[in-house]
Amino acid sequence: MAYFSFARSIVAGEPITLFRTADGADARRDFTYIDDVVKGCLGALDTAGKSTGTKSGKKRSPAPLRVYNLGNTSPVPVTRMVAILEKLLGKKANKRVVTMPSNGDVPFTHANVSHAAHDFGYRPATSLDAGLRHFVDWFVHYYKLDPAKISKAKLTKRKSMAMSAAS
Repeated sequence: MAYFSFARSIVAGEPITLFRTADGADARRDFTYIDDVVKGCLGALDTAGKSTGTKSGKKRSPAPLRVYNLGNTSPVPVTRMVAILEKLLGKKANKRVVTMPSNGDVPFTHANVSHAAHDFGYRPATSLDAGLRHFVDWFVHYYKLDPAKISKAKLTKRKSMAMSAAS
């Protein structure tokens, strides 16, 4: 969601808000490319056993449920993600840097994928750079944007709202 929201705002010339902690550190996130998440979800499905019944007709207890944390395991500053988007889009973001509120957000996310790795071999394979490159290719194609004109683009509020609704 952050990729899309920031890309849309950068292309439209709208400001994006970046958070810093009270001590001045950039917020860090464990960005995960959608293909890696889908592979993880499919892997988790493959571990599911029957929850009731057997061939003999005897009832058995449901298989225990396990929650898997899927992520990239490589947190990066949000400012780095924005810098990559700026480079790929060929346009600087209009950044608004603010101190992170003490409630409602966290300064750092990092996925612990150890259960998923153990149970079904989950290993995220897409780097942030590669994932953003795939995303920007899709974004430019889907919205029929001319990459040569993005740096000069000023999407109207109506156009950018239509882009949000289309996603």
